Amino acid sequence: MQEQAIANRRTALMLLGSAGLAAALPGLARAQADAAWPSKPITYVVPFTPGGSTDVIGRLLAQKLSEALGQPVVVDNKPGAAGAVGASYVAKAKPDGYTLFGGTISTHAINASLYKNLPYDPVKDFEPISLVAFLPNVLIVDPNLGVNSVAELVALLKKDPARRTFASSGAGTSTHLAGELLGELLGIKLTHVPYKGTPPAMLDVSSGQVSFMFDQMTAALPLVQAGKLKLLAVTTAKRMALAPELPTMAEAGVKGFEMASWQAVYAPKNLPAPIAQRLSGEITRILQLPEVKDKLANQLGMEVVAGSPAQLAALMQKEIPRWGELVRKSGATAN
Repeated sequence: MQEQAIANRRTALMLLGSAGLAAALPGLARAQADAAWPSKPITYVVPFTPGGSTDVIGRLLAQKLSEALGQPVVVDNKPGAAGAVGASYVAKAKPDGYTLFGGTISTHAINASLYKNLPYDPVKDFEPISLVAFLPNVLIVDPNLGVNSVAELVALLKKDPARRTFASSGAGTSTHLAGELLGELLGIKLTHVPYKGTPPAMLDVSSGQVSFMFDQMTAALPLVQAGKLKLLAVTTAKRMALAPELPTMAEAGVKGFEMASWQAVYAPKNLPAPIAQRLSGEITRILQLPEVKDKLANQLGMEVVAGSPAQLAALMQKEIPRWGELVRKSGATAN
């Protein structure tokens, strides 16, 4: 009897041990996979067409991350719906560290209120990795419009309803909401004319088809230098290094106007913490490299910030309701 009881206890202990090992195996396998990361190429999804700021940042980070991680980082452009197409794709990807996303103020702040049926949740579906940079926009007009300052443009818009049109690179972009913000602060209704990208929008502004637009300095500079566009002001709280002579919108008389587009890196939600930490650390290091800072700051006019995941999450908590309120007041929609 005693020998049988001992045998039974041994059997029970063996079963408990086997069950514990079985329960631990998935976690052990996950830990081993995390430790081996990356073991294959990584995809960096850019939700806009090639050549824009998000694409430039994506390709620069992809090159440097490839060198740092020892695996290719391949940029995949998935444009459409102010970045919603690419964002939706990444939101459904596996959180294994092999899919990254170049997010913006559009994909992770403005779209939340602008689209009634947004196919992703910018907070619940994404893991913040790193804030990258802030980008000022500039107020652009046709030289033949006959205005040389923001005050003169405002006077023309208030006097002539036919001139109350503004272009943007697409519904839901920061350039769209900048125009809506101007109309809100001036107390006049402006008509938004969306385009499929910046080049055709600037072309119609330069030809007088549309009165003005907001967009990035680097996109406008060639046409400004050719005398086909005129810059009136920058949208940020401070003047920009690339054009220190340009006043801010607030300095030019539009009090309360402050807007900076931003760029960031995300991954699908529930990315393992060790992978997220390594990615954040590598991106922070890359953004401090002299050649990277020179490219982004001195050539593209960006303010490099290299913010932590917590800082990026905090920025979103502030920006989503801010632009949601403007969308509500203006009645803007992309559906």
